[in-house]
Amino acid sequence: MNPEEIEFLAEKESISIIPTFNNDVIHLITGDVGPFRASLPTNVPLWMAITLKQQQRCKIQPPDWMNVEKLESIKEEEKQSINFTKMPSDHYMVEAKVLLDYASDDIPKADEVRTIIKDIWDIRMSKIRSSVTKLVKNGEFYAAVDNLTIMEINSMRPILPHALDQLYRMKKTRRIRPSQTSSNASSYLLGKPSTSFNVSN
Repeated sequence: MNPEEIEFLAEKESISIIPTFNNDVIHLITGDVGPFRASLPTNVPLWMAITLKQQQRCKIQPPDWMNVEKLESIKEEEKQSINFTKMPSDHYMVEAKVLLDYASDDIPKADEVRTIIKDIWDIRMSKIRSSVTKLVKNGEFYAAVDNLTIMEINSMRPILPHALDQLYRMKKTRRIRPSQTSSNASSYLLGKPSTSFNVSN
């Protein structure tokens, strides 16, 4: 998936808003939303929350994890752990970007929140680069992606599959049986080129 497709998925996440209007239930393909009653919180998809916010028809209630204290705790845990920690949302980076871009006035200490989330992203990206380097040096064919989000996994895609494919080809070549190589060479020297090139499984 490209970043636009990942953002599309993230915008389906549910978020709480406080509407400034009254309306009956809205029937969507993905399910019903509403009813809407002024000043009463209700959950809607993120894309709808942003649309209503731009129309000045609601106030967005940011997710519980999007506050300075909680994010600082997540950041510290990520720094101390050698593994990837579980993020509070599978789309934390996209959700944070969209909300901070379109509803920063609804997020307390928005600038600090933005900075900490960027720090968390950088820490995790650094871990990913180190993990890929270690993976390639050790010649492994697979990697565990526990607790990585879709966006983070997607960031590895331009290089990792190609690197692993090349490692596989190199290892496969080294596993050719010496006896088979010797036999094929002898056949060629005797004027009887081998018609097959067997690779051990």
